[in-house]
Amino acid sequence: MNWEAYYRTRLVWLLVVTVRRKGFYQMDVKTAFLNGNLRDEVYVSQPDGFVDSDNPNHVYKLKKALYRLKQAPRAWYDMLSSFLLSQDFSKGSVDPTLFIRRNSNDLLLV
Repeated sequence: MNWEAYYRTRLVWLLVVTVRRKGFYQMDVKTAFLNGNLRDEVYVSQPDGFVDSDNPNHVYKLKKALYRLKQAPRAWYDMLSSFLLSQDFSKGSVDPTLFIRRNSNDLLLV
């Protein structure tokens, strides 16, 4: 039996039940992947149409993550995770991408 799939399915049902009983609010971080700090040095070539004619062979060192960069999702997760943990959220024991915070009658799931 695939336990990970089983627990993910149970988690989805738990979320559905919670939403039906408590109400639900959602958000979208439109530029999420542009906010993450990179762990490693990443260099990119000059994009077509933006090549410096004086230095056509120069490359650029990225300061932040970009969309389509394979490191971008991890950089965003690391930043979000560290912020949520600093705000008294805890990581789910089965799914480390689920963050939970309870206060009085509210349950916050991210």
